[in-house]
Amino acid sequence: FTYGLKQVLVSCGGKQSFYNLAQALLNPGDEVIIPAPYWVSYPDMAMLAGGKPVIVHAGIEQNFKITPDQLEDAITDKTRLFVINSPSNPTGVHYTPDELAGLGAVLLKNPQIVIATDDMYEHILWEGTPFKNILNLCPDLYDQTMVLNGVSKAYSMTGWRIGYAAGPEKLIQKMKTIQSQSTSNPTSISQHASLAALTGDQTFVKEMVTTFKQRHDFVLDALLKIDGVKCKPSHGTFYIFPSMQAVMDRMGIKTDIEFSELLIEKAGVALVPGSAFGADGYIRISFATSMDNLEKAMDKLQTVLGN
Repeated sequence: FTYGLKQVLVSCGGKQSFYNLAQALLNPGDEVIIPAPYWVSYPDMAMLAGGKPVIVHAGIEQNFKITPDQLEDAITDKTRLFVINSPSNPTGVHYTPDELAGLGAVLLKNPQIVIATDDMYEHILWEGTPFKNILNLCPDLYDQTMVLNGVSKAYSMTGWRIGYAAGPEKLIQKMKTIQSQSTSNPTSISQHASLAALTGDQTFVKEMVTTFKQRHDFVLDALLKIDGVKCKPSHGTFYIFPSMQAVMDRMGIKTDIEFSELLIEKAGVALVPGSAFGADGYIRISFATSMDNLEKAMDKLQTVLGN
């Protein structure tokens, strides 16, 4: 897709891009449909803008992906924004082209809804099929879709704070006005570095993805050796999102927060409880570290949890 200069806004990270969108778009009482598990900031940013998060749950049984019927059932006359993050933080799953087309068909019938497609993990995908977002599958959604992306993940530039949004000109200009009263613009040094990353040789990205896939496979195999763990393979990102509910029940642990605290205290392994992402009983594991660290961590988890 082609975007004019007035349709693009560079911000201080993907987080600010979504914040700008929520502030520019939402009025008090507007509803925001957010599939769960979700990135932790979506609901809070919606509420900060006066919006009401409408959480649509998709557990491990449906591979953490909502269906067109679920989306349609969640839409009301107050729905103003729909958020989709694929590949997903925290689950690592990616919607297939058919699944995206199904969601897109529902949204085409609701032109009042703006779609925020968070493509931050676009390049960290190993399932063999090229990355596609909902706009790629449903080009007629162009006028109601805001594409959000950045350089933090694919180029390991989290501290450089560069994200960007591309979409309808009127909405982008409102987002620009909001940003002008907060950070104004990202630092020019970060913008030049990001341009070099985006336009330079991408070979290292492929090498990084290959390494992440190897780490993912190791962590998945180690998790499935623990009695009670349920886990689906990730399609990308550097996260995996196992259900630990049966393990918690076996150990008499009531919440995933208590479970995560236990693992810090007994195993020295830091994890994020699934409840932070709207999914009780799960944990998010990041494998964005060395294989040596992962081997030590999984050995400790197996020892503490039983294998």
